[in-house]
Amino acid sequence: VQLQASGGGLVQAGGSLRLSCAASGRTLSGYVVAWFRQAPGKERDFVAVTSSSGRITDYADSVKGRFTISRDNAKNTVYLQMSKLKPEDTAVYYCAASARYSSTSTLYDYWGQGTLVTVSS
Repeated sequence: VQLQASGGGLVQAGGSLRLSCAASGRTLSGYVVAWFRQAPGKERDFVAVTSSSGRITDYADSVKGRFTISRDNAKNTVYLQMSKLKPEDTAVYYCAASARYSSTSTLYDYWGQGTLVTVSS
């Protein structure tokens, strides 16, 4: 499955953005999908994950209450709604797909190319 992440951009602190992860080549409905992010000079960190049905989700503590992951399997797309953005949310955001439900990046087989989110103070 090929993943295409989009929706990044420049936003002021306190603002909102919605990222999209569109799949092609195969239906996304059978996969767990997660978002990870990597800030300059730092490791790639887990952000959020959704089960294949969308009924189960988990979030990194740093984004709980501010970010929401959702999916529309009919559109073969997973979303990350980000609100109350902070400068420390600045990073390249990647979506990834796996057959296993996990927050560990090494367990994800398919990755999108990343989309840059910049939050200004």
